[in-house]
Amino acid sequence: MTLARPELDWYFDLVSPFAHLALPRVLALGQPVTLKPIVLGAVLAHWGQLGPAEIAPKRRQTYRQVQFLGGRALRFPPAHPFRSLEALRLVTALGATPAVVTAAFDFIWAEGRDPVVEATAFAAQFGVADAAALVAGSGAKERLRETTAEAIGRGVFGVPTLAVGDELFWGADAMPMAEAYLADPNLFETPAMRRLDALPMGVERVTR
Repeated sequence: MTLARPELDWYFDLVSPFAHLALPRVLALGQPVTLKPIVLGAVLAHWGQLGPAEIAPKRRQTYRQVQFLGGRALRFPPAHPFRSLEALRLVTALGATPAVVTAAFDFIWAEGRDPVVEATAFAAQFGVADAAALVAGSGAKERLRETTAEAIGRGVFGVPTLAVGDELFWGADAMPMAEAYLADPNLFETPAMRRLDALPMGVERVTR
């Protein structure tokens, strides 16, 4: 008997350069993946987290790592972080297909353009003359909120996150582990892996 393959969902925000770097590998997994735009700011707020760009030393290190990994094929937009909400709504309205999502990421992270400052050009690449009207008439605002809430409910705490059934793989650097899990669904059943689920905390940080 052939076991059914788990459903794959990929949660992303266009503001994340790591999502841009991970996308080609996600699309090459060899089985259908549902691409799901979410609002990273809402996710971070829910979990009480700061984004990497909100911690000055981490911001510089993160940007260097992204540029190193992306090389000449990656170009940062004029400012980061930028407001990605309207672009996410448009991508949602357009169905978040692989072609749409790839083009959206390339506009920002390959061409180095700001989807807010160049909102008209961002929409025009999809043949959209009035993005606001399309978004308003498609229910994209509500769907984006619902998908963000869905992600939080599944335990998503950052982007990009690939959900393979009930298992979550966060970050571009988690893709090798996700691929290994798809090849061997028993990956997390070893004694060493199972021990991690019940590993106690030795000390808890006190916050004020």
